[in-house]
Amino acid sequence: DEYYVYKPKLKEGERPIVGKKVGSKEIKMIYDNDPSTPEPVQNIDTTAEERNSYVISDDEILKLAEWACIIEEHYGKGMDIEWAKDGDGVNVGTGDLFIVQARPETVHSQATKGMMETYKLLETGKVLVEGLAVGAKIGQGVAHCIEDVKDIGTFKKGEVLVTDMTDPDWEPIMKIAGAIITNRGGRTCHAAIISRELGIPCVIGTADATEHIKTGMEITASSAEGETGYVYEGLLKFEIDRQDLGNLPETKTKIMMNLAIPEKAFTECQIPNDGVGLAREEFIINSHIGLHPLALYNYEELKKSDDPEKKAIVAKIDAKTGAYSDKRQFFIDKVAEGVGRIAAAFYPNDVIVRLSDFKSNEYANLAGGTLYEPNEENPMIGWRGASRYYDPKYRPAFELECAGLLKARNDMGLDNIKLMVPFCRTPEEGKKVIEVMKDCGLVQGENGLELYVMCEIPSNVISADAFADIFDGFSIGSNDLTQLTFGLDRDSGLIAGIADERDDAVKDMIRMVIATAKRRKKKIGICGQGPSDFPEFATFLVELGIDSMSLIPDTAIKTRLAVHEKEKEMGIAP
Repeated sequence: DEYYVYKPKLKEGERPIVGKKVGSKEIKMIYDNDPSTPEPVQNIDTTAEERNSYVISDDEILKLAEWACIIEEHYGKGMDIEWAKDGDGVNVGTGDLFIVQARPETVHSQATKGMMETYKLLETGKVLVEGLAVGAKIGQGVAHCIEDVKDIGTFKKGEVLVTDMTDPDWEPIMKIAGAIITNRGGRTCHAAIISRELGIPCVIGTADATEHIKTGMEITASSAEGETGYVYEGLLKFEIDRQDLGNLPETKTKIMMNLAIPEKAFTECQIPNDGVGLAREEFIINSHIGLHPLALYNYEELKKSDDPEKKAIVAKIDAKTGAYSDKRQFFIDKVAEGVGRIAAAFYPNDVIVRLSDFKSNEYANLAGGTLYEPNEENPMIGWRGASRYYDPKYRPAFELECAGLLKARNDMGLDNIKLMVPFCRTPEEGKKVIEVMKDCGLVQGENGLELYVMCEIPSNVISADAFADIFDGFSIGSNDLTQLTFGLDRDSGLIAGIADERDDAVKDMIRMVIATAKRRKKKIGICGQGPSDFPEFATFLVELGIDSMSLIPDTAIKTRLAVHEKEKEMGIAP
């Protein structure tokens, strides 16, 4: 299992478990009570219930994290710490936790300060296997599969080591490997620890790498695509972007980032930034949950049905949520953990979380979605955004989402989370959504909670004064604002060439809403693609006095430099 705890908030007495993942746990070691056997212990298969359950409770996770903080403070440095639990306290042992070993952590403390390396694949290939990514790098070479440590003498420098699992006897060849791939192991196994120390990309826990990869194959191992590591067929092209972060200028305009993948948050927060201007929930719901919220909400009813489609949906829910008896809580926890991880990485800077903005066809793709989603002719301008949240047909699902966000803000203590309502067609819709959120405990102004609205519909510009009456600020969604200004569907390839946020019509829209926000003393930023793609569009926004720009991480540094130059030219640079 994996558990992530945000230490600063833990020390303040909060409960910031920002990530939980059930591991495979295929075997367990037990004492052998048969006196005739030579070994005092034996490995046996775990039960399905053991594999699908967390090995420790939330209280135990927080207790171990608390002890880890005490140990690190005592030694004055980061530490690798091992722990043990004496049985379950019911069937065997006392259930007490123990710290059994602590040693200095060497990897992060040796990292080059002020320099950031980002590895990026430039092409894709056939995925041979996937597992857990260690190292945020890309390595490649000729595969060399070794089953037994006695054969390591045949390994050549630069080859990619493919094996079942490693231990200290393998270290002589691990040091010269181009990458390391294992069948078994987790993030704290021997292969993971050593590859981190050596700075070698590693993909662990693939289950069957030694079956799909043969000695002599040319392969590329990527641990630079988030928490999942991929092994591709062939030697794929990639680049390494090295950024000196030491001398970047400050800007009056806040430079924020767009983020969707929680697993990348603790890497991308190292890029100089003023927070997250757009944290999307869609990736969390799609990848971490993968189930329609109404299917989880109605799980007990679905279980009673003999309908084959509903029985199949129940099976998918059970497979995904084995550690949860309360399926609704699964959705709440995963939203809280995903959003919480992003907020923790960027704390105390603002993290503006856009409420879920799937369209009906996208919701239908989630397991169970076909039971609850209409078949719309044009979902792009259909039942999406604010219109869903107060609708009785969807409100129960939105209440689960709100419960997750409330948990991240209140239980985890991540009060830097601000919330943003997407696709809000009228001020009346905005009022209805704010009322539903209030009913769920998300009260505007309470505990510093600010509520923003996406400015992505012409009505948001035309009625900006009325929206300013009820929201704390605006974020310009130039992608949707562009398509709706021109009356086109940006998903249609037939007319995609017409859409351009640099057109005067769109720029006039942006000019109008920024002027209104300034007059009303409301915050206004932009989170659309424009300033990330076009430096001249970013400087246009600086001229209008926009408060912030939220950019894709790849362009944050380049755009910061362009903004600084424009601010210098205007005489407003810090």
